[in-house]
Amino acid sequence: MGKGFFQVPTAINEPIKSYAPDTPERDAVLKQYKTYFNGQIDIPMYIGPNEVRTGNTKPMSPPHDHKHIVGNYHLANKAHITTAIKNCLESREAWANLAWEQRAAIFLKAADLIAGPYRAKINAATMIAQSKTIHQAEIDAACELIDFLRFNVEYMSQIYEEQPDSAEGIWNRVEYRPLEGFVYAITPFNFTAIAGNLPASAAMMGNVVVWKPSDSQIFSAKVIVDVFKEAGLPDGVINVVYGDPVMITETILSSPDFSGIHFTGSTHVFKELWKQIGNNINTYKTYPRIVGETGGKDFIIAHSTAVPKQVATAIIRGAFEFQGQKCSAASRVYLPKSTSKEILDFVKADLESMNKPGSPEDMSNFITAVIHEGSFDKLAKYIDQAKSDTNAEIVAGGGYDKSKGYFIEPTVIVTTDPKYTTMETELFGPVVTVYVYEDTKWSETLDLVDSTSEYALTGAVLSQNRYAIDEATKKLQNCAGNFYINDKPTGAVVGQQPFGGARASGTNDKAGSAQNLLRWVSPRLIKETFVTPTDYRYPFLG
Repeated sequence: MGKGFFQVPTAINEPIKSYAPDTPERDAVLKQYKTYFNGQIDIPMYIGPNEVRTGNTKPMSPPHDHKHIVGNYHLANKAHITTAIKNCLESREAWANLAWEQRAAIFLKAADLIAGPYRAKINAATMIAQSKTIHQAEIDAACELIDFLRFNVEYMSQIYEEQPDSAEGIWNRVEYRPLEGFVYAITPFNFTAIAGNLPASAAMMGNVVVWKPSDSQIFSAKVIVDVFKEAGLPDGVINVVYGDPVMITETILSSPDFSGIHFTGSTHVFKELWKQIGNNINTYKTYPRIVGETGGKDFIIAHSTAVPKQVATAIIRGAFEFQGQKCSAASRVYLPKSTSKEILDFVKADLESMNKPGSPEDMSNFITAVIHEGSFDKLAKYIDQAKSDTNAEIVAGGGYDKSKGYFIEPTVIVTTDPKYTTMETELFGPVVTVYVYEDTKWSETLDLVDSTSEYALTGAVLSQNRYAIDEATKKLQNCAGNFYINDKPTGAVVGQQPFGGARASGTNDKAGSAQNLLRWVSPRLIKETFVTPTDYRYPFLG
């Protein structure tokens, strides 16, 4: 049978649809939203070829209407996790030996399914499960996941193409083998695209996966499963389980065949996972790969030359899109005294122009609900503290109400203390804290930005002065894995801005790049000699 060096389709970022009034995509997603909202879905686990229903279930409710139930999902016991691991290992040989172009075709088909017949489904599910506006759902669940799938196929082909030189009489070649064992994927609530990418990127390189989605994202995770199944992903390659995270993790990390973890979530949880893996290191057949993207306390710093309206827009979009529940969301802001009032006046005017937080079904809403009651209560506590502290003032927002949905008003705190608690603590909500600095203390404030947080995920500088931009770029090189000049610190695009940070923000393995995919392979160098020596003597022996 003939073979060839196959060229994959060139990856291009998926165009973002507008969802403007009277557009077909708006009508389609609202229709699908109503269908899901008024339905009652029963979501099983997916272990090998089986849809597993245990009868031990939990309900699912939209964060913006938490008394309304849209379905339930089934919880695992330890035996289910053991079975999922067993199914992974039974599926591994066939999947690892499948020609790479066949694996690529599955995920390229998945991308086209999301771009077409599943677009309204995955967006509507994300609107319901995570309370995203249609714009936030579109750029995440549809476009970013499509981009992950298409660009990762392109990166995979580039990795396989990377080969060593060969000298006369020998042929050197590298095989990029999947890891020996299985990968554990733990995904967060806030991005449907991340939920799809973490298991898929490892599977694309020939690995088998046990995937545990966030409890708050299972509704939209179900659509990802449906897409992968229709795209032809074989049973057992990605096994999907829900339930007690401690039990699931302990069971998985005790397996000798555990070979890697792909994680997005909190810094505390990731550190505990790292500790568990270290404690179990003598159990494993190989050193596990540990890949994680965790928290952030992301910053905006404006120079005195920055355009005030541009700074205000960066704050509004950077801090309040998706209720600040992005790892990259602007959470601390440094404004020069000379323009701070003008900037904050613009911010307050923008906030006053918004509707009160409400349902994403109402597409005039910019702000919806935070993910669950625990998040709501945490944010309310910090807002109340700011109201009573003498070194902080709430200049916009500050209201909250959870009677129907977990609604927190976009809130702006101004503090006189650059180390005030909300300047340092990750809040993960629509609360931003501003510190006003003296214009003459630009350099000192850059040092403050660098030293204030344990995190190093994203950050932004706004300035019209190139010397100031250069100084900020150099001084802040270690406190942001993604650094933005004259822009908000959010909105990384696959294929353009590979995403990840260091310090307490993770391993900086850059999701949406070849660097990430390389973590899921174990290269084997093969050297073939064409004319094999028959005499041990070298010429120097005479």
